[in-house]
Amino acid sequence: MIICVRCFTCGKVIGNKWEEYKKLQEKGEETNDVILTKLGLIRYCCRRMLLTHIEAIDDLLKYNPS
Repeated sequence: MIICVRCFTCGKVIGNKWEEYKKLQEKGEETNDVILTKLGLIRYCCRRMLLTHIEAIDDLLKYNPS
């Protein structure tokens, strides 16, 4: 998990919302719009940070030379 701690645009702290976002998303009971609103992310820039995040660390660890 490597998520930015703050939104690039407005500076709001969003890193602490990632785990809860993933849990709610995996349940599949609500849409992303409802989940992000529940988490208190009302600005488009903050929503963008969570919606477009890709967890690439697992793929990158495969290429560890040691």
